[in-house]
Amino acid sequence: MVVRLRLQRFGRKHSPFYRMVAADSRSPRDGKFLEIVGTYNPIATSAGIKEIRLKTDRLRYWISVGAQPSDRVAWILGKFGILPPPPQRFSLQRMVPKKDRKEDE
Repeated sequence: MVVRLRLQRFGRKHSPFYRMVAADSRSPRDGKFLEIVGTYNPIATSAGIKEIRLKTDRLRYWISVGAQPSDRVAWILGKFGILPPPPQRFSLQRMVPKKDRKEDE
C-alpha cells in the first residue's frame, strides 16, 4: 500500500479549505484517509495571512515510513523546513526573450 500525503478539499465554491491527510494512493481525493496531519486555508485573512496548521511529529513519522507527498504538500513542507525545498520547475533562460538569449555552445 503506497501512502501519499495530500490535500483534501473542503469548503464551498470559490472558498476552498484543505485538510492535509495521509491516505492510500488508490483512494479518491476527498475519500477515505488514514490520518489528518494538518490544515491549509489558502484564502488570506484581512491581515493578509494564510493559515496553515501542521502536526510536525506525525508528518515526520509518515515521511519516515515512506509516505510520498504530493507536489503541493511537498512545497508547503519545504516552506516550513520539514522537507528540503523541491527543485524549481522552470528555467530562468526561458524568461528572457529569444532574441536576447545567449547561445551556449
